[in-house]
Amino acid sequence: MAASSEKFDTIVGRTTTIQGNLMLLDSVRIDGRVVGNIEAAPDCKIAVAIGPTGEVTGDIKAHRVMVAGKVFGHIHAVDRVEFQKDSCVQGDVSYGSIAVEHGANLSGLIIQNKTLDVSASGAQAAIQSAQSTQNTR
Repeated sequence: MAASSEKFDTIVGRTTTIQGNLMLLDSVRIDGRVVGNIEAAPDCKIAVAIGPTGEVTGDIKAHRVMVAGKVFGHIHAVDRVEFQKDSCVQGDVSYGSIAVEHGANLSGLIIQNKTLDVSASGAQAAIQSAQSTQNTR
């Protein structure tokens, strides 16, 4: 993976397999295998990095997700998701912003979170404007 300013308090080594869900309070780097969902506390800016030898079979929910290995499951990145060259993802991805290197393999829906929020608030503002215009007549 490219150099990053992220600090990883937990590292799952390349010879380690974890079976079960991970509930995170700190950022994690996975170079081994996780069979289960990975979920960060919603109010924490926690990063999940899947190294080139890492593999996750399960869903990932975190502030930021970086993938250089394999993910078989859905990814929900509140802020940003990054896919490195040779990464492989089979599942839907929702994100705030995205970076995809040439050679990444993505199979699933790719949905931007902020677009939905902006569209919804824009639609709500338009409805309120129309209602207020109607009430002044």
